Amino acid sequence: MMQCFHFMVEPAKSLTAKIKESHKKAKKDRTEPLNDDQLFVVDLARDLSRVCQRSAVLEHIWNLEDTWPTLLCRAFILQWASVLETKTRPMQTDGWPETVEGKLPDLINEQDLLQAKARILNWVKDLRAQPEQSVWPGEPVAKVLEDLQSAWRWGRVPYLLTAMELLMWTLVLQRPDKDTIPQQWLTWKQRSQNIGAISYVPQPVRNWISDAAVEVTLDLDSANPDLLISGDEKKMRCGFERKDVPNHHQRFDGWWCAVGAEGLGPGRYYWEVEVGERDWRLGVAKESALRKGFKSLNTNTGYLTLRLERGTELKALTVPFTALPPGLIPRKVGVYLDYDNGQLSFYDVDKHFHIYTYNESFTEKLFPLFGTVEIVKDLVIRSPAAKTQCLCSTSCLWG
Repeated sequence: MMQCFHFMVEPAKSLTAKIKESHKKAKKDRTEPLNDDQLFVVDLARDLSRVCQRSAVLEHIWNLEDTWPTLLCRAFILQWASVLETKTRPMQTDGWPETVEGKLPDLINEQDLLQAKARILNWVKDLRAQPEQSVWPGEPVAKVLEDLQSAWRWGRVPYLLTAMELLMWTLVLQRPDKDTIPQQWLTWKQRSQNIGAISYVPQPVRNWISDAAVEVTLDLDSANPDLLISGDEKKMRCGFERKDVPNHHQRFDGWWCAVGAEGLGPGRYYWEVEVGERDWRLGVAKESALRKGFKSLNTNTGYLTLRLERGTELKALTVPFTALPPGLIPRKVGVYLDYDNGQLSFYDVDKHFHIYTYNESFTEKLFPLFGTVEIVKDLVIRSPAAKTQCLCSTSCLWG
């Protein structure tokens, strides 16, 4: 059967070889020596790789094929020093160290950095006393590491930061049940950094998110009379005439919005939406949120949403609003609600990165919210793509 794919496999192998060659060339062409912060990360990667099984991906760091910018190194050092410090204080209920707000890496002084390095080195002393390859990270972490290595080779991951974080968590937590570490890592990342926390969500983690997929349809009784809704109740756009429909209390009569037919309570939920290029909003509305008029749909009025305005301004509608970088503007959005952990997250489905997360304690039903002013292009609720089985006989050629 593989012969049938020969015309695809051979070019893929050739491209892989070229990418590997480019990594080697980047290493060879390096003219500036590493500074102390970069060398600290390199040495830490070597220590982790020595102790942890299935951690070959870190060789790219300590072989200097994956060299991080100084600011990234400093942010990593400060964050993990804070994590290690919290190990001496009470933990959160999920067993993960509490979130510590640190200084911006370009605003810290050298004394802060020296103290952070000293704290990590104190932890590394115990790490170095462990036998080589003595720590098994768990199969879920191992699969994520393999995916990260493939994605890095293909240029989808700029730096192997996530691989370092997952192995650090494996060693810091020292928990016998390691199957949920990638999921807990996701929750922690989105809690500690709500904007663009993850530049590449690994495939195993995406699969886990997709396992929470639900069928969402539009509630016709909530739709603004100006909206045109498709027969399957999954598409909407603005029409040219206002329909004569009953003015239910749950109907939007100002903003061009509609909610999902079913309210969501405890549990996990995921849905995907194809959005327009000019103006849209997505998120959830609390059951108690008012829907009449043009009152702002933000966190003060019971709405947790993203909004694109004029095709270039992406915002989280907090109070005041949170402007998001233009590079995060998606065309297909994954919306993930983890009700029990108090997170509503948005992802770029096509590019596999995190956009934004609301962190809040939920106490009432939440309704998926959709809004658009497009008159030509539909806003479309899609069922997440089915998982496919890779046909590659060894490591996946497609990443």
